[in-house]
Amino acid sequence: MARADGRANDELRPVKITLGYQAYPEGSALIELGNTKVVCAVSVEDRVPGFLKGNGSGWVTAEYGMLPRATHTRTQRNPDRQAGRSQEIQRLIGRSLRAAVDLDALGERTFTVDCDVLQADGGTRTASITGAYVALYVAINRLKKQGVYKSMPVKCAVAATSVGVVDRLKMLDLCYEEDFRASVDFNVVMTDKSEFVELQGTAEGKPFSKDTIDTLLVLADKGIKQLFLAQKKALIELV
Repeated sequence: MARADGRANDELRPVKITLGYQAYPEGSALIELGNTKVVCAVSVEDRVPGFLKGNGSGWVTAEYGMLPRATHTRTQRNPDRQAGRSQEIQRLIGRSLRAAVDLDALGERTFTVDCDVLQADGGTRTASITGAYVALYVAINRLKKQGVYKSMPVKCAVAATSVGVVDRLKMLDLCYEEDFRASVDFNVVMTDKSEFVELQGTAEGKPFSKDTIDTLLVLADKGIKQLFLAQKKALIELV
């Protein structure tokens, strides 16, 4: 069965990451993954949450939202409308980014990453993580150039993708139409050291087997390796 956009089952959507999409943040990037487009912007403040004050450690956190016409029908501009879903996603983004940096080496600074979905066609949370890492790297690199850091307090790259089972077929990087019909849906976050940061897997109706998980994780690993290459390509101008 052909996919909605004609891709092979193990093929990512076309991915493009553009640095400096916004002029004012310490770091910013636009990630385009097929028809999904997310702008990620990093703000740096010389303060940390109360539970970290005085210990010299830094913090990385995230906020996530969608523009009213990011989807086919307008979503009301109401911050409480999707509060639960948005909070879940921004916590996931924050956890993923904290896995990529040495918090102790950041100093008492907070890096806040705003991920705003300009257009949604599935995979907005995984695209946000992939683009947010690039924006965060840009922000930290800017501080290094300013002499704040002697070396980059970045331990690894982090990226994410979705995989699932649609019409009994195992697929990489689900678009909205596929995600809507999926009987199994996974979001996978990994580092470029082949370590897992987070796995989110759900069955709709019929439970899935360990063999299904193993096959989906192989698909995810293949896709995420390609996303790491896209990140490196975007960041090459900083080197």
